[in-house]
Amino acid sequence: MSANSRLTIAAHALAWIGLYQRQGHEVATSEKIAASANTNPVVIRRLLGELRRAGLVESRRGAGAGWSLARELGSITLLDVYDAVEPGPLFAMHRTTPDQGCVVGHGIQPAMRGIYQDIEETLRDELARVTLEKVLGDVLAAPRRPL
Repeated sequence: MSANSRLTIAAHALAWIGLYQRQGHEVATSEKIAASANTNPVVIRRLLGELRRAGLVESRRGAGAGWSLARELGSITLLDVYDAVEPGPLFAMHRTTPDQGCVVGHGIQPAMRGIYQDIEETLRDELARVTLEKVLGDVLAAPRRPL
């Protein structure tokens, strides 16, 4: 299994747009954001589309096209971002029903469901405590390594 980076890339994009706007720019292009994240602009545009549907960013078409924050970084939490780009539960059950005649097959889903609910509640609580303002502050405070 590989880890999902959608939350990280979305947080990167939002922090980048926030910093870019603070530097006096009105909108950011997906190409510039993608260059910072070292990914394809299509990946960024898809994530930004999800963030737009969640009310976190706005887009402008035509001359001067690009993306801007719909809210201040201090009012956007990682939970807001997570909910926008990670639909569905964190963990899933079997794709098919386990053997109900087997003691483990019969009891595994009820046992895991409660554990998963507790983990997801903890995750959501922690994500709700962190704003994108804090993320950007941590980014700017991190020591830069020479290239």
